[in-house]
Amino acid sequence: MSEETALYRKYRPQSFKEVLGQDHVVNALSGAIKEGNVGHAYLFYGSRGTGKTSTARIFARELGATDADIHEIDAASYTGVDHIRSLREEVQVMPFSSPKKVYIVDEVHMLSKAAFNAFLKTLEEPPAHVVFVLATTELEKVPDTIQSRCQVFTFKKPTTKAIAEMVTRVAKSEGFSLEKASAELIALLAGGSFRDAQSVLQKILISSSDKKVSVDEVEAITGAPKSELIRRVLESLAKGEAKDALAAVGEAVVANADMEVFATLLLDRTRLVLLLRYSPEFGESLIVDLPEADSQIIRNLAGDAASKINSETLKKLIEAAIAISRSPVPHVPLELAIMELSS
Repeated sequence: MSEETALYRKYRPQSFKEVLGQDHVVNALSGAIKEGNVGHAYLFYGSRGTGKTSTARIFARELGATDADIHEIDAASYTGVDHIRSLREEVQVMPFSSPKKVYIVDEVHMLSKAAFNAFLKTLEEPPAHVVFVLATTELEKVPDTIQSRCQVFTFKKPTTKAIAEMVTRVAKSEGFSLEKASAELIALLAGGSFRDAQSVLQKILISSSDKKVSVDEVEAITGAPKSELIRRVLESLAKGEAKDALAAVGEAVVANADMEVFATLLLDRTRLVLLLRYSPEFGESLIVDLPEADSQIIRNLAGDAASKINSETLKKLIEAAIAISRSPVPHVPLELAIMELSS
């Protein structure tokens, strides 16, 4: 595949039915259009890569707006009050060729306080031919006065399963096949972002030596830690022993593995052990797509009455994962957690 082809652009949803994991938003917006009850201002909130801007564009097209009447504004470079004053004048102009003009303001929380104040009146009573769609990753930075004038929709973080299914479909469309474990690892690396998952997938497909992507390839290309190292730490925690767990972390460090990814994978596997122990049916539904070696060790540890993996293990690993991003030596919080859990 071409390195110049951006998968997240190529496979951006083009209709409401292609928007993944946001049924509550899609149903509300399509219902409003069907009933002729469209508001004048909307605020889309959610973490990056969850489909806010794509959904805004689809909504605009469903309202009948052509490209000439869909205006996208990046608030990060549009922060000043003078920009908003120009916008107030511009919205008075009738649409070029559509029943509605739609203004999509991305990262709206970046507007200055003065700009927000200047925007209030226009947002409250825009011309009948104008619809505003504001998008933000940081709702707490958007003044209440702005929020109260909008219909607010929260975009959910997609599940690992939903992202894995998406990257599997995209890979297939590109002529590649992903092992289930490969798709699951890509989904974990994406951190809840469809866009990031497609970016990770693109890097892997460009580098793949054939048309079948194994989990070993994903680990090698992305720098993700080897599954065997995660399993060794998990087994050591179950025994309450630190020696081999610390050695496994050390090997990951030597291999330049990303410690945040290491901690995320370890957290995920530890969670699965506990879910399988306390809710077997639910736990089984979550481990079916894991590599056989991973699913087997998770089943063994979940059923082991002597295992020392418990809720406290999960708490310590969560604390370590949070601390890794702030630590001058990223692997130290994880090593500390292992020592404390093994003491």
